[in-house]
Amino acid sequence: MKPLTSRITKGLTTGTRMTCADNSGAKIYEIIGVLKYHGVRGRYPKAGVGDTVICSVKKGNPQKRKKVVKVLIVRQKKEYRRADGTRVQFEDNAGVELDPEKKIPIGTEIKGAIGREIVERYPKVAAIASIVI
Repeated sequence: MKPLTSRITKGLTTGTRMTCADNSGAKIYEIIGVLKYHGVRGRYPKAGVGDTVICSVKKGNPQKRKKVVKVLIVRQKKEYRRADGTRVQFEDNAGVELDPEKKIPIGTEIKGAIGREIVERYPKVAAIASIVI
């Protein structure tokens, strides 16, 4: 997997609710776990832009509700610093639902902007995005 060019400050923990940025049928996700997180005992797992998390669908279509899905974080409120010195901050926390095996998005379009760090690692997600910041 390609490395990210910026050091992402992890702004989301377990229990955080975020909006769905695609048209997969969900509206609100709640983070219940972070993939590839190895931390200290008793510490809440943290995630940031470009991380894959395990979420529970809290609001959405009746078929989607109460399902456990894998979600890629594309926006976060907590600002992070890029390698060129600029700082990036979005107005909400948002994610895109991924196919568990293929790492491709389930939705066909993404509402709102996504971070440039997503484009480097997930080109299929960037292809359906409307704005890249």
